Amino acid sequence: MKYIQRFLVALTLSLAAFAGSGALSGARAEDKDPRLQDMVLGKADAPVTIIEYASMTCPHCAHFAETVLPDLKKDYIDTGKVKLIFRDFPLDQMAYFGSVLARCAGPTKYFTYLDVIFAQQAAWISNDQQTTINNLKQIGRLGGLPAEQFDKCLADKAMGEYILNSRLEGNQKFKVNSTPTLIINGDVEPGVPSYDELRKKLDKLAK
Repeated sequence: MKYIQRFLVALTLSLAAFAGSGALSGARAEDKDPRLQDMVLGKADAPVTIIEYASMTCPHCAHFAETVLPDLKKDYIDTGKVKLIFRDFPLDQMAYFGSVLARCAGPTKYFTYLDVIFAQQAAWISNDQQTTINNLKQIGRLGGLPAEQFDKCLADKAMGEYILNSRLEGNQKFKVNSTPTLIINGDVEPGVPSYDELRKKLDKLAK
């Protein structure tokens, strides 16, 4: 997994320089592996599209997932007004491992794993890389994902490149540099909005 470390270092030191190397090729391209695509909640024809760039180790992202997303899902996503696209923006290697676990579970379980990863954020994150991986394996096992399968996903270069390119594309296309960042019908909204603030904006767009 040394290429992951090199990639994250390159991103931190110089995103612009790294982008010149062509690493973005295929970041949003269709892929036969259903795990390597945008993960979406909501109807395809919803009038409002929210793209959320988030890092699995980001406490503000966890706060959004726990305090804003449930009401957003009930009032807007489930009613067909909003479509939410989740994209990975790993801020560190531990966040990358969390992204791998969620994607390894596949599209049908992706958002369930996402909920657990954010809810148990303080429990699985460790300064030690192997401890973090072991903690995530335990989450995976409880959700029906064998540890061996998670190991395969960690070694899957295509999955790694997809996740890391997601961060690179977010920075290049939308100038994302912090998490969470919401892109609401093309408008960039960094930080965690209150549900009331978000509702006012969505009501105007959904009309």
